[in-house]
Amino acid sequence: MSKDIACGLTHLPPWASSGNCLSLLQHHLMKNASSENEVCRPQTITDDYLEQQKALHLNPNYGVASKVFAPLVAMILQSNMISEISDYGAGKKNLLLALEQLGVDIKSYYPYDPVFPEYGSPQPAPLVCCIDVLEHVEPCCLEAVLQELQTIITDYGFITIHQGPAAKILPDGRNAHLIQASSSWWLEKIVRYFEVIHLEQHNLMGPGLWMIVSPRLLNRPGLASPD
Repeated sequence: MSKDIACGLTHLPPWASSGNCLSLLQHHLMKNASSENEVCRPQTITDDYLEQQKALHLNPNYGVASKVFAPLVAMILQSNMISEISDYGAGKKNLLLALEQLGVDIKSYYPYDPVFPEYGSPQPAPLVCCIDVLEHVEPCCLEAVLQELQTIITDYGFITIHQGPAAKILPDGRNAHLIQASSSWWLEKIVRYFEVIHLEQHNLMGPGLWMIVSPRLLNRPGLASPD
């Protein structure tokens, strides 16, 4: 597998190759992030919110962002000869369906979504996708979700985040995007757990960002700690 997974992204669609790749000052972000003292519950979703998500998933048009990002996921898989994928927040498994329609050969697919307990628990894979999931997470549970992702992203993760309001409304009247935050806010969260290899902003289905991450160097066995 290529160490620099972003090298396989030389033929991106127009929206992803417009020169909007950000330069990340990760050491600076880590310094700022470490100054926060945020208390978070150890659960990834509350019982009440799980019921609200179950109601939303009755809408066939809910959870379709993975279809939009499937071509990019396909390029990452094919460029790095990956055929095993974990889909965190899989919903109705639209990502798998879209990849199959694109002719991508998937040997193993591991979906996870608390709304669908039949999928089982989150599983590690060479590529873990988390597509337009984090903005739906309850703020008090975000750290627990990132910690869970950290346990299954052993090689690379593909993460997308919508940054504006959703078109969908929860049964209790809240917007379905519980977290609507800037790129810098999200990066301060993400770099606590991952190295960000590649990041771009986009305007698909509204403003957002997508990134490729890997485990932090300090967590990789056999590698020296950075200075």
